[in-house]
Amino acid sequence: MFWALLFTLCSLALAALPLCLVKMHWALAALVFVLTFVLAFALLHLLFLAVARLLTGRVDQTKPLERRVPAAIRAGRAVGDFLGVYGGVRLHVSGEEKLPAGRFFLVCNHRSLFDPLLMLGRLPHWDMAFVSKPENLRIPLVGDLAYALGVVGIDRENDRAALKAILQTADYMKRDLCSMGIYPEGTRNRHPEQGLLPFHAGSFKAAQRANVPLVICCIRGTEKIMHRLLRRNDVYLDVLEVIPAAEVRAASTVELAERARGLIEGCLAAAGEGESHGE
Repeated sequence: MFWALLFTLCSLALAALPLCLVKMHWALAALVFVLTFVLAFALLHLLFLAVARLLTGRVDQTKPLERRVPAAIRAGRAVGDFLGVYGGVRLHVSGEEKLPAGRFFLVCNHRSLFDPLLMLGRLPHWDMAFVSKPENLRIPLVGDLAYALGVVGIDRENDRAALKAILQTADYMKRDLCSMGIYPEGTRNRHPEQGLLPFHAGSFKAAQRANVPLVICCIRGTEKIMHRLLRRNDVYLDVLEVIPAAEVRAASTVELAERARGLIEGCLAAAGEGESHGE
């Protein structure tokens, strides 16, 4: 909230500056104000990312992290908070008391790019990073920052690379770097009214390898944010169940995927949402 408010106020001040220095017709003044505000707003955010990237130092995405970089963690949480503020998000969390004290592996349905960012920005005490598409780690500035805060890229089209990513994810939890989250649907569900996409059962292997509890969550409402920027958007994040590490180890990944899917479908059905896709 602090950075979003600061950047907005600075942008307004910079946009008003030309109007104080030069007299102009009201229509031109309005145009200059809007254009200057947009430019200043964008540049301030870009500068923020550039400074955060500079403070992060050297990032080698070919090697697993030895430690997470504090500057990258703060930047990721700030970006999540930016989007939450500008998206007018009111995040309603239920079941948070179920979370284990130590590290955990979180699975959730996936509706929007806002999903992981909101968890980073609005739930910093969960101390998480996420498994993501590898192309997200190639975005200038953002990619290195994401990797330095613990994001792992997974190429689901390459079985060997996908297994390597799952093992790296498990390693981060075993070494107590952070808890990790993944979206077993594998991509954003652009038609959530039609139900969940098929789950990738292999995603659940990370919890077994790391010997950590499996946290099953359901999220609703993030798919509306992009169409309702600067208006109130209620987002609901429900912690449905926590499966102890011993039960996770004893079950197959298919059984875990079916259990998680059933719980998420039940939550969505209770909220009046659609039927699921076939497996």
